[in-house]
Amino acid sequence: MTKPSNAEFQSLLAMPPEDYMNSWQTQFFQRLLQHERQALIESIAELKSQLQHSEQQGDEADKAIREEELRLLFRQIDRESRLLPKFDAALKRLAQGEYGYCLQTGEPIGLPRLLLRPTAELSIDAKMKQEKVEAQYRK
Repeated sequence: MTKPSNAEFQSLLAMPPEDYMNSWQTQFFQRLLQHERQALIESIAELKSQLQHSEQQGDEADKAIREEELRLLFRQIDRESRLLPKFDAALKRLAQGEYGYCLQTGEPIGLPRLLLRPTAELSIDAKMKQEKVEAQYRK
């Protein structure tokens, strides 16, 4: 699946608010989500191949450096692997006609936010409220 072009991004942003999540926009976001998901899968595969090519030769300093590199690779694989279900959930919401609308309020999330974070589930206001609640629980 090819990534939408810059012209398509501009056309999307130029559409009037009443066209929100019309068929063209849903097709655009389907392509974007599928492209980003595929890129993520390829990135994870590349990281895993780097793990397989690890060498355990050298002195203690070399081994310590390699161990730190492996730790960072595992962290990155873990972080990227956690994104896959978010893309799957977004694609499912798209198929059900729920994509682009806040899960808490039902209000439109907005095209600029969806372009920056295609897997967004909450509007800016709902996300800010959620983050305030989370910050209170941490204290």
